[in-house]
Amino acid sequence: MLTVIVGLAGALSYGAADFFGGLASRRISSIRATAIAAVVGLIVLLLALPLVGGEWSAQAVLFGALSGVTGAGALVLLYACLALGPMSILSPLTALVAAIVPMSVGLASGDRLAPLGYAALGLALVAVVLVGFVPEKDAARPTVRALAMAVASGALIGAFLVLIDLTPDDSGLVPLVANRATNSAVMFCVVAVLAIVAARRRRSAAASAPITQPSDVVAETHGPHPWVAGAKFAVLCGLLDAGANALLLLGLRLGELSVMAVLTAMYPAGTIILAAIVLRERLTALQWVGLALAVTAAGMLALA
Repeated sequence: MLTVIVGLAGALSYGAADFFGGLASRRISSIRATAIAAVVGLIVLLLALPLVGGEWSAQAVLFGALSGVTGAGALVLLYACLALGPMSILSPLTALVAAIVPMSVGLASGDRLAPLGYAALGLALVAVVLVGFVPEKDAARPTVRALAMAVASGALIGAFLVLIDLTPDDSGLVPLVANRATNSAVMFCVVAVLAIVAARRRRSAAASAPITQPSDVVAETHGPHPWVAGAKFAVLCGLLDAGANALLLLGLRLGELSVMAVLTAMYPAGTIILAAIVLRERLTALQWVGLALAVTAAGMLALA
């Protein structure tokens, strides 16, 4: 029962983090938003580490760092495939693969559930697809490249769960600190490369089309910073993501990898609930069905 509560709380936290990360990405680039969120999460975990504790070991640091690499790769591929579209197919596909990979590893490694539990896992997978499905008018079929990116992103998210589960039970928050440190380093390297490329493009554009209006110069040098609001949302995203990671780790210590995999994959529920409350977005009939199935599956897992 406690594992299910922790797993659902973590999924909702991940969904809320994605919601605020999306708001941040509208104001600053998604890569910058992800980098800021990673650093904020690292700071939070470093502050919490002395309170929670944890045994430093090569295994905890290694698997934590590897999970940071897979997490960064998953995000890059996720953003890339969603940019290609259509999101209505690629987003739930990513979540589904992210659930199936660690669930399969857990069951193959010896996770055992009552018959009701296996039925709940199947029902939860259906719920994951329906919750994340948002129909798009005149949506084109996804390309093979986009489908491959979505599957690869989901597989890397699943690998992140598996790697975190492999960390020692006495490691506390150490794997998450290693995860965030690695993730931050990777994301800021990406940001640095993109900044260099953008600077070169601006110089080339300025050389070919110099500014002739004084007002343009004033607007460029004295205008407001449009990234301030985006940075605030990115910080909130980082706080929620750090909390979600801590809940994930706790859930893995308490229960089975296969159960936590499908519960964590329900993270789109947190995103669409906040979108409905804050942005007044309407949920589709399929999403309502998906939420109902998710609650039913969670109840069945608790009983199992």
